[in-house]
Amino acid sequence: MDKILNDNTLFSSNEENNENETENNTGENIKDFGTPNVMAPPQDIQFISIIGEVEGHASSPPTKKATKYEHILPILVATEQNPEIKGLFIILNTLGGDVEAGLALSEMINSLSKPVVSLVLGGGHSIGVPLATCSDYSFIAPTATMTIHPIRTTGLVIGVPQTFRYFEKMQQRIVNFILRTSDIDKKTLLKLMYDTDEIANDVGTILIGEEAVSYGLINEVGGFNKALNKLKELISKNNKEEDK
Repeated sequence: MDKILNDNTLFSSNEENNENETENNTGENIKDFGTPNVMAPPQDIQFISIIGEVEGHASSPPTKKATKYEHILPILVATEQNPEIKGLFIILNTLGGDVEAGLALSEMINSLSKPVVSLVLGGGHSIGVPLATCSDYSFIAPTATMTIHPIRTTGLVIGVPQTFRYFEKMQQRIVNFILRTSDIDKKTLLKLMYDTDEIANDVGTILIGEEAVSYGLINEVGGFNKALNKLKELISKNNKEEDK
């Protein structure tokens, strides 16, 4: 009889712990995501969101939304090494940020052996352009925008020829990467980059949805479902090639 009571007590205790854990998880989900239930993503696809400012060697102010590149790099390493992950899906809504960090992430993503699809959902501005083109196939939402402009800097600048040569080399790195990972030609890219009629307080061009596709910068206009189906198609194709 004692054993039965102890077993029942143990069962009751476990049940209470599970209920408390569920309540805690629900509370955390509501606090963090605004919904009581958050479904786990598919185990064979790695999802990465690059939002706000791409944060590099200097920390962004606490009031700014930012994506830290040192957080993304380990995820990319795990994506490449984990045999259960078959593809990578990148969601972009970024205003740009640190050039070195953004270009490093773009090169890292572009060097992955697994299929990668990117989706510019809100904005893919500045260094967000190479982050969008670094994938195997890129999408842009109909109302999403991309800003192409020369690199800029803030703070102290030493006005000597060496500084301008450095900026020129940095700009050339970005241009070469975009040309290597998209279908846009150099003449068109530079024309868009140095246009003076598009932005009131700067040089450059803002492209909306279909415009980015028409220039060869992005592969296709589409939303999440279309992009996800494309990634699954690339994964299936990749699996067939591995089986041969």
